[in-house]
Amino acid sequence: MFILANLFYALGKIISILLTIYTYVIIARVFSSWVGANPYNPIVKTLYLLTEPVLRKIRKVMPYVPIGAGYIDLSPIVLLILVNFLDYFLTKTLFDISFKLKGY
Repeated sequence: MFILANLFYALGKIISILLTIYTYVIIARVFSSWVGANPYNPIVKTLYLLTEPVLRKIRKVMPYVPIGAGYIDLSPIVLLILVNFLDYFLTKTLFDISFKLKGY
């Protein structure tokens, strides 16, 4: 059983690391949009390709918020909340399964 417990623990750690990296990708995407980075830059293109499919789905459900004469896009904030929820929920669940299998 300890092998299965270690498998669940390792999956939890890997998922946590991947979701943390994705959080940084989202933050980098937001910063690049604030500074007006060159959209043809390979790094900016990669950030866009990694985040835009998910952000587009969120924008369909939650449109831009009007503020004064312009609009603000809150979809990155919603995505960050969802990623943090998944990080906590999935990793905690996998760690708990691992600890139960080990008998802690």
